[in-house]
Amino acid sequence: MSNGSTVTDFTLLAFADTSEMQFLHFWLFLAIYLAALLSNGLIITAIACDHRLYTPMYFFLLNLSLIDLGSISTILPKSMANSLWDSRVISYVGCAAQVFLFSFLLTAEYCLLTVMAYDRYIAICRPLHYGTLLSSRACVHMAAAAWGSAFLDSLLHTANTFSIPLCKGNAMDQFFCEIPQILKLSCSHSYLREVGLLGVSLSLAFGCFIFIVLSYVQILRAVLRIPSEQGRHKAFSTCLPHLTVVSLFISTIVFAYLKPPSTSFPSLDVVVSFLYSVVPPAVNPIIYSMRNQELKKALNKLIQSVVFQQQ
Repeated sequence: MSNGSTVTDFTLLAFADTSEMQFLHFWLFLAIYLAALLSNGLIITAIACDHRLYTPMYFFLLNLSLIDLGSISTILPKSMANSLWDSRVISYVGCAAQVFLFSFLLTAEYCLLTVMAYDRYIAICRPLHYGTLLSSRACVHMAAAAWGSAFLDSLLHTANTFSIPLCKGNAMDQFFCEIPQILKLSCSHSYLREVGLLGVSLSLAFGCFIFIVLSYVQILRAVLRIPSEQGRHKAFSTCLPHLTVVSLFISTIVFAYLKPPSTSFPSLDVVVSFLYSVVPPAVNPIIYSMRNQELKKALNKLIQSVVFQQQ
């Protein structure tokens, strides 16, 4: 293959060789997908319908649930369809769309988690200025900045990746299309532009990481100054779900992309990719609703209203 235009499709890595295991894989992914759709959908509906949740924290949580719905819908349906129909093929256009959407939503989630760290910092360290610094307009602008910057970053990476000549076949050691796997198929030295863009993105990601760490250092200092133990527990409990989600997100991403080459082999890469692409969207709603009493009440009210309407 002389260049990317001669590639009409890509071959993805299958989870299993036998039809029985592929069928099991289909049902497992279907259960995870339906659980993610239900949990994220409930959170979005509860926040949208309950006026008591019209606060910056829940506005950002609604955006996070939308991102989780989009990211898991980008990956799982195609993988389930391939397992069900015993296929490993994805079209060139489909692969490009998957790369763009997944990288867009992954970047948007990271940007939004950074904004949510700022929200928790203002709520605990500067509570008297919370309404001013996080007004409705400011929240919309910050969410729009997260979505917009992620869109531009993903557009640049996708356009650059699929303009690189491919001369090493079309088989990827992954169950979905991602940029590192496509770069492995590129010709010698033709991938350096994308490596440069990845370096810029990593620098920005590191900047966001430092911002999150510094925010939580200030939050911890403020919490420790609270005189009562009950007050300290209440303040920190509002940060615990966000801190858990950030830790899960960053740890899986770092292990997936920054692990030593000597530890990289297809089976491990697939497991790690599953952890950062499928697990967070499925468990994020559980993490946020587990200790949040206001969200629990809104979800119970929503479920009860649906049940009573059906009766």
